[in-house]
Amino acid sequence: MIGKTLMSVGELKGRVALVTGAAKRIGRSIALGLACAGVDVIIHYNSSGAEAEAVKSELLSFGVNAEVLQADFSVDGEAERLIEAAFKLDNRLDLLVNSASIFPANTLGDITLSDLNTNMLVNAWAPFALSRSFAARVESGGIVNLLDSRITDFDYSHAAYHLSKHQLALLTRFSAMEFAPSVAVNGVAPGLVLPPVGYDGSAGSGYMERAAEGLPLKKHGAPEDVSEAVLFLLSSSFITGQIIYVDGGRHVREGING
Repeated sequence: MIGKTLMSVGELKGRVALVTGAAKRIGRSIALGLACAGVDVIIHYNSSGAEAEAVKSELLSFGVNAEVLQADFSVDGEAERLIEAAFKLDNRLDLLVNSASIFPANTLGDITLSDLNTNMLVNAWAPFALSRSFAARVESGGIVNLLDSRITDFDYSHAAYHLSKHQLALLTRFSAMEFAPSVAVNGVAPGLVLPPVGYDGSAGSGYMERAAEGLPLKKHGAPEDVSEAVLFLLSSSFITGQIIYVDGGRHVREGING
């Protein structure tokens, strides 16, 4: 491991990236951002096959290569299988973005062991297993884990999800030390950048505007804000173990309020 170096700033063009959960929402935005930077992208999906193929068509229009792979992270072993399949496509992988997650509603009052296990498997274990398999195969590269700005406080309505994201935040810092010096591991913690699933049209717009009033910047973000942070971290040759909050200052407010 000694002597291996990370990629230099501005050298993303021509690299190959695997983006999990890239068929929709923030994952799709990250895949598009990478393609705009000249990165070939492997699009992972679980059940959104049609959407993944649509994203592939978008990426190809940027003049980069794009492939689609399926994996269900609720099944143990699927993460490692996905890395193997990704390397078989081009015998190369430089970047990994762990964006896929589940977001079921539950509270501490009704959470079950099954709820917790499923969220931990998909939201924490799968990103770690992907990262470990990736780091074992590459000489240099970068990993970014998608977290959640609420890891600074609590999400009472999504208890199992919240616990799993805390676990992933810890694994991000742990992995940054374990996989150094050849692989950099960082996190991006989005805040109010998209309305919840099911909030369409004016309902979603209204939700975002109301929620933005409670943020220090008094405005909501967009998926592109998250993808810009991801690309920044993947481009850096001297940042690891860092978490960037893309949340309009929410984590600062909660840090003050307690």
